[in-house]
Amino acid sequence: MRVFSGISIRAGMTILPYMTGMLMSVSLAAPVPVVVVTAEPRELTPVVQIAGTVISHNDTRLAAQVEGLVTWVADVGIPLAAGDVAAQLDDVLIRAVLAEEEAQIAREQANVAFHQKESQRLEKLAKDNHAALSRLDESKRDASIARSELLAAKSRVAQSREKLARTAIKAPFAGVVTEQFIQAGEWADPGTAIVRLVDTATLEVQAWVPVKTLPYIHARNELQLTVAGQPASGIVRTLVPVGDDQSRLFELRLILDGDSLSAGQSVRIAIPTADSQTATVIPRDSLVLRRDGASVFRILDDNTAERVNITTGMAEGDLIEVLGDIQPGDRVVIRGGERLRSGEEVEVREQVVE
Repeated sequence: MRVFSGISIRAGMTILPYMTGMLMSVSLAAPVPVVVVTAEPRELTPVVQIAGTVISHNDTRLAAQVEGLVTWVADVGIPLAAGDVAAQLDDVLIRAVLAEEEAQIAREQANVAFHQKESQRLEKLAKDNHAALSRLDESKRDASIARSELLAAKSRVAQSREKLARTAIKAPFAGVVTEQFIQAGEWADPGTAIVRLVDTATLEVQAWVPVKTLPYIHARNELQLTVAGQPASGIVRTLVPVGDDQSRLFELRLILDGDSLSAGQSVRIAIPTADSQTATVIPRDSLVLRRDGASVFRILDDNTAERVNITTGMAEGDLIEVLGDIQPGDRVVIRGGERLRSGEEVEVREQVVE
């Protein structure tokens, strides 16, 4: 019996098939299949994430305009069209005053008619020297006073009618009642808030931004948002050019693109902090994050992998800027790099970055 590298061989045995199988298992190790993408240049804008809130463009507290007893208030959650009654005040006393003032108009009209006729009669007598001119002047004065009293009476009627109309507190726009500040049976003075009405169809985003971002925010610009983890966008409606005295922040309003949001939701807004610049970008999934830092696997011309340490910069969606020895045109692994090592041979599969 002879021994070859720890293998005992009896006389007459052949070792060729056994040794051949061992050599083939070593030399035919399959390449690691990976999916790669190409690093590319792209214009990116440095941004800072600012918290914002979805609010209604029309959000108001409807208040009483005349005093009176509240007889009815719309329930919370009730949708109202523009012009619908949101609350009703008792109008009995106002109607009584209105009836009295309308009666006063009739008396003043009769008084005006009497003095006009009296003036006409005295004018005829004055032509025949049968009446003193002073009596005619007094009559004309009385007629003028009567006309003034009539106008005052009509004004009082108009005011009472307006007060009567204002006992019905109406919605100035379509919306939903979100709060009741007073209940039926309570007394309301002028200015007392009755209900809160919110327009749920016309929404916008409100945020407060630092002064360093002002040169890069302009009306009608589109900004990217994140709402509940989902991407969205908004158009700059206005940037109030006066900052808060304490926070030194400036109010920003965005028009929302879409109707899937609700007032009160929180959002994140990507606010630009500098001009756009060209950066080398790759998908975020290409990053290999370990304790010693971030890296990517670059595929060389001979289809072997090379680990390259990098740092990250700006981000836009699923793309992120890489700083280091990665150039536009380099192929980097996006799938299959979890157990990949430098120097390993790979089977390359291409993927297009969208």
